[in-house]
Amino acid sequence: MNLRQFLAPRAIPIPQVLWDAQLRALPLLAALSVSAQEQLRALCGRFLATKTIAGAGGLEVTPVMQLHIAAQACLPVLQLGLRWYRGWQGIVVYPDAFRVHRKVEEATGLTHEREDDLTGEAWDGGPVVLSWADAGPAQGLQACAASNVVIHEFAHTLDLLDGIADGAPPLDPHIHKPLSRTRWQAALDDAYERFRAGLDLVESEIGPDIDPDSEHADHLYARLPLDPYAANDPAEFFAVSSETYFLQPARIQDAFPQWYGCLDAFYRPQSIR
Repeated sequence: MNLRQFLAPRAIPIPQVLWDAQLRALPLLAALSVSAQEQLRALCGRFLATKTIAGAGGLEVTPVMQLHIAAQACLPVLQLGLRWYRGWQGIVVYPDAFRVHRKVEEATGLTHEREDDLTGEAWDGGPVVLSWADAGPAQGLQACAASNVVIHEFAHTLDLLDGIADGAPPLDPHIHKPLSRTRWQAALDDAYERFRAGLDLVESEIGPDIDPDSEHADHLYARLPLDPYAANDPAEFFAVSSETYFLQPARIQDAFPQWYGCLDAFYRPQSIR
């Protein structure tokens, strides 16, 4: 069953009972005002009317699952609008982590093949691919979590609007007037390099007798303001920062105030607050 088949072309009406269930399933929405929650609800209706959410790997996507994904996906563009998700249509949802076969070219020029198990992926021009085990209510109910695979992958789609995954989404001169590409890049570079230095320091304390995946190592990594995955490259730094901005903003604000200011001005542009 797909919600789109019951709707007018431009929006899908979301029953109150389904919306209330989503507010309970996603504590991150509790911080929104009532008017913002209703704005998000309307945005979700338009999102579901314009995007196709399909199951893969034997998963049947229900209307409740569609709305759950939409509510998380629409949060980053609540103040920006759905045009920021232009240029692609499909969302593919697997039951669990999915395997991707890759060819990787090393700096030496040698190419090798590998397989990665992923919880999400965003491609230029679509689709966005998600693991339901990581995007569903079991994860959403972790109110203290600082990670959200849906926000992460949809942040990548914003970054890819100019065709380059570099941690610098395009800026709209009409609504992002306090921002500039120079200011953004300077804040991104500074925060990214300082984060990598902090990660290096943490990893230097993990001696050979400590399992990097152990609880003791987790305790050391917890000192970082972001998930270590953010150190992979600037694109991942932006995506992980976006998750944390919506879930635990104080962590970024305290660690990287200039970078936080850029994220805040991007996601909540002053001209439309």
